Amino acid sequence: MVPFEDSKATAQYFESIKRSCGIVLIKSMSELEGKYIYYMSQISDKKVLPIGPLTQESKKEDNHEHTHIFQWLDMKNESSVIYISFGSAYFLSDNEIEDIACGLELSNESFIWVIRFPEGTKTSVAQVLPFGFLERIGERGMVIEKWAPQAQILSHASIGGFVSHCGWGSLMESIRYGIPIIAMPMQYDQPYNARLVEAIGVGVDVGRDADGRLKREEIANVVRNMVVGGGHMREKVKELGEIIRKQGDEDLDMVVINSLVKLCEPKN
Repeated sequence: MVPFEDSKATAQYFESIKRSCGIVLIKSMSELEGKYIYYMSQISDKKVLPIGPLTQESKKEDNHEHTHIFQWLDMKNESSVIYISFGSAYFLSDNEIEDIACGLELSNESFIWVIRFPEGTKTSVAQVLPFGFLERIGERGMVIEKWAPQAQILSHASIGGFVSHCGWGSLMESIRYGIPIIAMPMQYDQPYNARLVEAIGVGVDVGRDADGRLKREEIANVVRNMVVGGGHMREKVKELGEIIRKQGDEDLDMVVINSLVKLCEPKN
């Protein structure tokens, strides 16, 4: 996705589409981005077709390494745990880790937080978290280094919200499993994606101060409100999740298939 406010990037994007393709397939669906799809079609003068979210179904794996995660989740109440992850391509700064940690501590809610570091970095979770953080949160939170089975975690009944950088794949996965989003966009298309989830009523964006830092108190309030009062968002996102799962079980729409076949036919 291309943020509308970045006019130069948007112009370059649409120009490349005009020169290089006869049809545009996007990993989305009209229920999420109907207006954007129409806009993209008008600007590029191309047929733009959503082909669905293309998310994979969560499969229980025989992975003893992560058994403790699900044993811990099984002890939590339904929709009472916040999952935090920022994908595989973005690494949180020390300030961002500190702000998120303080917000989570202030919230007094349960959470699972996946923290990754660049390849070759010898930094550990204990080194980057605020002093005494792990001891203070105790059994209320779980911090995981490097990787966790995200789809399996999101599909667990105790998960009640997903703190995400709003990468498109993560958003689709969260919506598929009916989990509302706490948006902390960092780069690229993520600010646009964050506004989108707010606009369709399945998420809320966390504000930043004048210097661009995350607001600790707002993180705490948003997390607390999501667990305690996020029922309306959960209902909305579950509705969209049902649509995504239904589309995932079906073949590509015949309109898409016919358009691809026509495009590939030899021209006389």
